[in-house]
Amino acid sequence: MMRRLGSHPSDAGGMHMAARRAGAAAMTALQVFTAPPTYYGDKAGMKGDKVARFHAALAEGGIEPRSVLVHAAYVLNTASPEEEKATRSRAGLAKELERTQAIGALGCCFHPGSAGTSDPEQAAIRVGETIRAAVQGVAGTARVLVENTAGAGKTMGRTPEEIALMLAQVPSELRHRTGYGLDTCHLFAAGHDIKSSPESLRAVLDRFEQVIGEAPAFFHLNDSQHPLGSNKDRHALLGAGEIGEAPFRWLLADPRSVAVPCVLETPHDRDETAADDATADPADLRMMALLRSWGVLPGV
Repeated sequence: MMRRLGSHPSDAGGMHMAARRAGAAAMTALQVFTAPPTYYGDKAGMKGDKVARFHAALAEGGIEPRSVLVHAAYVLNTASPEEEKATRSRAGLAKELERTQAIGALGCCFHPGSAGTSDPEQAAIRVGETIRAAVQGVAGTARVLVENTAGAGKTMGRTPEEIALMLAQVPSELRHRTGYGLDTCHLFAAGHDIKSSPESLRAVLDRFEQVIGEAPAFFHLNDSQHPLGSNKDRHALLGAGEIGEAPFRWLLADPRSVAVPCVLETPHDRDETAADDATADPADLRMMALLRSWGVLPGV
């Protein structure tokens, strides 16, 4: 089985250029934004010519559309008790799913947001109701995927119990259109010990799977600049942070990582990328070479 490993390349020049940069690093998966991530994107569509360019770039690099993960806008706060924010976030997430379906990607992952001054249980229910509205309103196979969080302040999604409560709001006949994924930096920052031993990492994955009722639909491979339980979401290159290389080797040896996208969100060397530059970022090239040195991907 082909491992689905990649990164979130720069999309300077358009989404298709991100796919070309992934292909230049011989990636087998990638993550993209379908609209600027600092806006709600609740009115942004997806034009056919943009989809065609993107698919052509994927084909050029040998990447299947179903190995693509979309990352939703950072500003969405589906847990918010503030009516205006919650309403715009609901519309924004539905549009994210619509654009994800248009490009044939696996799904869109999103950060649930902060409960603010509200009760966390009610906030989790609000998140779940927003997921339900999206999958009920957008036909197709693309999935809405909750991303676990580092747990700063009142942010939701730190524990498997919170994610399970969110997904419990979705009717059983639509649950296949939903799911969750795990970011390693977020796990570590939230206090989940994935570093001590292969057994400790496996126990964390087991607990999420048992509580939520299914395995993760994706992994974000990120080292952490800060220590266990810091609640700080600051990514580092694999092996250059507090987690270290070994836990990533353990994770990629776990059967749950084999068939799902495993995407690097690690720092890039280039602060800016020219719109017509289809070369991979040097840091992405180093990370992919590291993965190949572990025997995770075939050599090229």
